[in-house]
Amino acid sequence: MPISKKEFVSLLAKRMNTDETTAKQWIEGYTETLFDTFKTGEGVTIDGLGGFYLQRKRSGVAFKFNPGQRLKALLGWSSTYKEK
Repeated sequence: MPISKKEFVSLLAKRMNTDETTAKQWIEGYTETLFDTFKTGEGVTIDGLGGFYLQRKRSGVAFKFNPGQRLKALLGWSSTYKEK
């Protein structure tokens, strides 16, 4: 079961040792920056998480995700990632 945005904001605030208002602003800024990048037709690679990109096709556009090694290891997929 996925957690809500409110729960995620709370977790991020604790991790970053900040208040929930600031954490929510970071999440919204991060999300809007991703959208702005996708609007230009470019993809985004986030180390440890993976790459996100749009693949243009005759029938439209497909959103693609290529998981990073750390995420692959977490999911039990083939990975070269080693915990530090």
